[in-house]
Amino acid sequence: MDGELRADLAAAGVEVLVRPLAVLRRASMSPLGLARTGAALARDAGVLARLARARGVALVHTNTSVTLGGAGAARVARLPHVWHVREIYAGFERYWPTYRRLLLSAEALPCVSQATRAQLGATAKAHVLHDGLALTPARAERGAARAALDLPADAFVVAILGRISSWKGQDVLIRALAQLGDEGAVALIAGDPWRGEERRLEELRALAGSLGVADRVRFAGFRPDVENVYGAADVVAVPSTQPDPLPNAALEAAAAGCCVVAADHGGLPEIIADRVTGRLVPPGDPAALARALADLRADSGTRGRFGAAAAADVRARFSAARMMAQVQELYDRLA
Repeated sequence: MDGELRADLAAAGVEVLVRPLAVLRRASMSPLGLARTGAALARDAGVLARLARARGVALVHTNTSVTLGGAGAARVARLPHVWHVREIYAGFERYWPTYRRLLLSAEALPCVSQATRAQLGATAKAHVLHDGLALTPARAERGAARAALDLPADAFVVAILGRISSWKGQDVLIRALAQLGDEGAVALIAGDPWRGEERRLEELRALAGSLGVADRVRFAGFRPDVENVYGAADVVAVPSTQPDPLPNAALEAAAAGCCVVAADHGGLPEIIADRVTGRLVPPGDPAALARALADLRADSGTRGRFGAAAAADVRARFSAARMMAQVQELYDRLA
C-alpha cells in the first residue's frame, strides 16, 4: 500500500517500489481462500526474486509475519530471510503448527515482544527486538487540550486511543465507567472503526446508553492532534481484550508522560510495570479497571509519578537509536 512513508523515503534518496502483496487473513482460512493466497504468493515470489537479483539484494526482510512473498523470494534468490513477527496468533490454533514451521524457514525471526516470541517455542532463530519510538510524543497543556476537545475543565478524563474494534476494549472502558459511579468521570474514545465495521461504533453508543453513561462517553473520532488527547487525559486506558503484541497506544502514551492503565497480557507488561510506571489489570474485567481508575482518581500525585516514571523508562528502552542498532547488528550477522 502506498502512503506517507514513500515520500519520506524518496526525500532521503531511497528508491521505493510499491506492489500489492499476498497477505494471510482470517478470511483466507478456507479451501478457496487458501488457493487464492497460494497463487498470489507464487506470483509475489517470482516478481520479488527477479527484483532482488536485478538490484543485487543481500537480504530480504519481511516486516510482518502475515506477508508471505518475501519468504518465497528469498528462497528462489537464495538469500537470507528475516521474518519480523509482529502478531500474536490467538484464535489461530488449527493452522498455527503448520504456519509456525513456515516461519521457522527464515534465518532470523525478530519479535516485537516476549509475548510474540513465546509462541514460537524453543528456537534460536527467534529473539525479542522491541520497536523504537518513531517520535517523542508531545502532551499539550491540560486546559488548552480540554478546550480543544470540548471537555469539562474539572472532569476526571480517561482516554482510549486506537481503532474501534471488538478487541481494543472500548466496551470494557464504558462498562468500567458505569461501575466507577463517579458523575465527574468522562471516557474519551479517540479513533474510528475500520471501513465496513461502522456497526462497532453504534454498538458502543448503544452500550453507553443502556448503562446510563451516554452523556459521559465522548466519541472524538480520529484525532491527528494526539497531543491534545494526551494533555486532556488524567489516565490513558489500554484495556485490550485479546493479547496485543506491542501496542503503540500504550507505548506512545507512556512516552508522553501519561498515567497508563493497561490489560495484563500480550506485550503490555513489557511496556508498563505495575505500580511503578502505571497499572496493570486483568484483561476483560471492567470491575478491576474501575477499581484501578477509582484509586487513581483519588490520587493525582500517584498519576503524576507514574507518568513521569513511564516517560523516562519508555524513552530509554524503546529508543529509535537502540532499535536501529539492533537491526543493523542482525543484518551484519546474516548478510
